[in-house]
Amino acid sequence: MSDDYLVRIGKLIRDARQHRGWTQSQLAEALATSQSAVNRIERGNQNISLEMIARIGEALDSEIVSLGYAGPMHLRVVGGRRLSGSIDVKTSKNACVALLCASLLNKGRTVLRRVARIEEVYRLLEVLNSIGVRTRWINEGTDLEIVPPARLDMGAIDADAARRTRSIIMFLGPLLHRMDRFKLPYAGGCDLGTRTIEPHMIALRRFGLEIAATEGIYHAQVDHSVTPGRPIVLTERGDTVTENALLAAARHDGTTVIRNASSNYMVQDLCFFLEALGIRVDGIGTTTLTVHGVPHIDVDVDYSPSEDPVEAMSLLAAAVVTESELTIRRVPIEFLEIELAVLEEMGVDCDRTTEYAADNGRTRLVDLTVRPSKLEAPIDKIHPMPFPGLNIDNVPFFAAIAASAQGQTLIHDWVYDNRAIYLTDLNRLGGRLQLLDPHRVLVEGPTRWRAAEMMCPPALRPAVVVLLAMMAAEGTSVLRNVYVINRGYEELAERLNSVGAQIEIFRDI
Repeated sequence: MSDDYLVRIGKLIRDARQHRGWTQSQLAEALATSQSAVNRIERGNQNISLEMIARIGEALDSEIVSLGYAGPMHLRVVGGRRLSGSIDVKTSKNACVALLCASLLNKGRTVLRRVARIEEVYRLLEVLNSIGVRTRWINEGTDLEIVPPARLDMGAIDADAARRTRSIIMFLGPLLHRMDRFKLPYAGGCDLGTRTIEPHMIALRRFGLEIAATEGIYHAQVDHSVTPGRPIVLTERGDTVTENALLAAARHDGTTVIRNASSNYMVQDLCFFLEALGIRVDGIGTTTLTVHGVPHIDVDVDYSPSEDPVEAMSLLAAAVVTESELTIRRVPIEFLEIELAVLEEMGVDCDRTTEYAADNGRTRLVDLTVRPSKLEAPIDKIHPMPFPGLNIDNVPFFAAIAASAQGQTLIHDWVYDNRAIYLTDLNRLGGRLQLLDPHRVLVEGPTRWRAAEMMCPPALRPAVVVLLAMMAAEGTSVLRNVYVINRGYEELAERLNSVGAQIEIFRDI
C-alpha cells in the first residue's frame, strides 16, 4: 500500500472511532493492541492488513472500514519451504478457558498472564461480559484482568457466543454455588460426534445440581442442602469433567475426594490456580484429588498458565513433515514424553535442553531442536491414553508424521466418533490413508504431498494437520474457512511465517 493510501485508511478509521465516541485507548482495548499502535494506524504510519481492517470494522460496527470483511478467513499456502530458527510455544488454550471459568469462583480481581488470544477465549469473554463480568486486556494486550460483579445477570447471557464453545459447560461448577437456578445454552465447539454431559451430571448431582434440557437450553436447579458424603467417582477420566468437579468442590465447605480424575496438563494448571485462590488440593498429578473447599473466595490473584503441549506437538510435527531443523522453545516436557518416545522410535532426530520452570513455578519446560530425519513406521499402533499416556489431542498429528515415514502405521482414535474420518482429508493432498472404521485409519508412507484447494475440516486438530501437509506440498494450496483453527491457535500463520513458512491470510472481497 502507498503511504497516501494508508493515510486515507487511517482517516476513515479515526472518523469511525470518533463517530462511535471511542478514544484510541478504547479501540486499542477492543483490538487487544496498544494505544500507540492505534495512533500510528490513524496517522497512516502503520502498515495494515485486510484482516486488521476487518477487525477494526467489526469493533467499530462501521461499514466504512469493514471493506476487507466479506466472509470467512482463508489461508493461501506456498508449500515446499523449509522452516528454520526458533519459535516459542504459547500458553495452553485448554488451561486458559478453564481458568476463565474458574474466575467465576472469585469475588476479587483475577489477572491471568499471557492469555492465549484465540477465538475460544474471545467467545468465553463475550459470555462473561454479557452476564456482567468486566474484562480488559492490560500490559499491551498481553494479560487479562477479570473483575466480577456483585451479582451475575444470567438472563442477559450471550447465547450465540455460548453455543460456539463447548467450554461453556464448565460454568456449571462455579455457578451452582452462586444461585439457586439458572439457564445455560447447549454447549457447542468442534464437530467430534456425540458427546453427552452425563459424566458431568453424575459428578455435579453430588452437589445438588439437577438439569432439565429443553429447546436448546439447560435449565439448572440447585439444592444447596445436598453435599457429597463420600468420594466422587468419575465415570470417565475426562479433562472437562474433572475440571467441573474441581470447580464445584472448590467452594464446597468441606473436603471432597474425586477419584478417576484426569491428571492432564489443563487440570494441573486449574489445581495450581485454585491453590492461588487459597484452596488446598492434594494429589495433583494423580487420579485421586482431595479438595479442601473454601465457601467464600474474595482475593486478588495473579496467575500464569503454562505452555500448551498440543501446540508444541503441532510445531514439532510442522518441522518433521517439512523436513526442517527447528527449535521449539518452552515445551512442557512432562506432557510430551510418550509422544517423543514414539517419535524417537520412528527415527526423529531431536535433542532437548535441561529442564527449567514455567512461569507458574510448577510445570517443567525444555527447548527441543528437531532435525530432518529418515522415518520408519512404528511397530505398534498409535493410540491415545489418559495422561501420562499419549495425549488424545496429539493423535491427529501422527497422521501427517506417519505419512512421511516408510511403511504402514495404524492410528486408533478411539475417543471421538468422527475425528479419524477427517484425517482422510489428507488424501486430497496426496496422502494414502485408508479408513478402516470410524475410529481407525491405516496410513501408508512415504508421501509425495501435492498442492490442493479444500475446505477446512470442522475439527481443530485435523484442520491443523491439513495445514501442515499443505506446508510440505510443492506449489500453492488454499485452505478455506479456517475459523476452527483460530479457535485454538493464536496467529498460527504469522508465527509459522516467522520461521520460514509462506502463508497468506485472505478473505473473499
